[in-house]
Amino acid sequence: MRNSQLSPQEAARELLIRRRARESLQDYANAIEIPGAPVSEDPDTEFFKPIETTMALHHRILLQKLEEVSGKPHGRLMVFMPPGSAKSSYASVVFPSEYLGSESDRRVILASYGDDLARKMGRRTRSIIKQKRYKQIWNAELTAESSAAQEFALTNGSEYMACGILSGITGNRAHGLIIDDPIKGREQANSETIRQKTYDAYKDDLLTRLIPGGWVVLIQTRWHEDDLAGRILPDNWSGESGKFLCKDGFEWEVLCIQARCEVENDPLGRKQGEYLWPEWFDRKHWSQFESSPTTWNALFQQRPSPLEGTLFKPDKIAIIDALPISGIKWARGWDLAATKDDGDWTAGPRMGLLPDGRVLISDMVRVQYGPDERDEALLNTAKRDGYETKISLPQDPGQAGKTQVAYLSKMLIGFTVVSSPESGDKLTRAEPFASQVNAGNVLMLRAGWNDALVDEMRTFPNGRYDDQIDGLSRAFTELVLPQKTQWVI
Repeated sequence: MRNSQLSPQEAARELLIRRRARESLQDYANAIEIPGAPVSEDPDTEFFKPIETTMALHHRILLQKLEEVSGKPHGRLMVFMPPGSAKSSYASVVFPSEYLGSESDRRVILASYGDDLARKMGRRTRSIIKQKRYKQIWNAELTAESSAAQEFALTNGSEYMACGILSGITGNRAHGLIIDDPIKGREQANSETIRQKTYDAYKDDLLTRLIPGGWVVLIQTRWHEDDLAGRILPDNWSGESGKFLCKDGFEWEVLCIQARCEVENDPLGRKQGEYLWPEWFDRKHWSQFESSPTTWNALFQQRPSPLEGTLFKPDKIAIIDALPISGIKWARGWDLAATKDDGDWTAGPRMGLLPDGRVLISDMVRVQYGPDERDEALLNTAKRDGYETKISLPQDPGQAGKTQVAYLSKMLIGFTVVSSPESGDKLTRAEPFASQVNAGNVLMLRAGWNDALVDEMRTFPNGRYDDQIDGLSRAFTELVLPQKTQWVI
């Protein structure tokens, strides 16, 4: 219908809708038709049904946070919400269409776990830009050359690109990045290789595409404690919303909305125990997921915990407050890393074999140092242990591994140093020591490092870290099965 056919009241109302849409992202979202499910199974369809729901409180808060972060230099926002909460519809479809139209010459990159999902997001975003009211609001539309769903331009000079996070992005710069669902599902989340590739792609491909001062929005459900968000968040984060100084050195705004409120500072103002979006999700919907603690804690509560390990039973370890006086055979096994303040840990547990055959864990060195600081820590630890403690080092494959062991042995001259290549997988190497733990034959000296070690045992081999277990396996092997080690002179 042409504006000339509108009544004066209808025309005034339409002008008011457009004006408000230009002033507020929330009013803009109410002014357009938000695309939902595709009308057919054709993956390349250009037609979508309207979303089935109306805007709820958590959508309004999300839009407010998106508006704030995109207007802030170096803005950073993490959005955690349960599946089905329509977070992608508002954050990855509505928001970029508004951002591109509201000012000229803006560029946005959207990345997801795969090209197919990224293209689907692109099609939904483009379908908004094709709406008549969009042009009336922003005086912008698609250029004639914009035929690809994953890459298009507007007549105001703004540009959009969507891609799979592991596809590689070159030659494109952006004012903002939207990363929506960087991990496809449980299988990928449990793959250390995929998690590392995803993190590398984020750092090396996506962040390098940002213009200086560009913003980043990360939208996901928490599949794993070591997912992309987990590698950025501070280690002590436990489901809160707010601003946090994270491990990448940036301040991130975190919007964490749990299916069932379990925090005191809930963004929706819910009391603990209240559920999300009751006008849309009834209790029966949530109860079907609550019976699976792993799924519920991760996807719905945004606090993933690693799967409980089956190898170790650390409650069998007896805690003692003082070392036995004499007759102990000592070894310290090392698991080496070399990245400062990031990645794996260098771990060096000291273990003793008692005269009665029981095993004692008396000390744990656990640091994230670069090579020089790490080597200094090895030397200082050896001096503290004394000459009666044998030092067991891992030897990486190839000449580089031999060279490293030779260097460290020279540095540790005067001490008894042995080395050996790692044989078999981590689980196989840990089994002999785990059998002694589970039989109640292991003691541990009470100390501040106990809890981190017990946590690692409980989740091994599914937890994020296994460095302490690797070191213990090495020390145990040296004390009980020393015939497999190679002496370094």
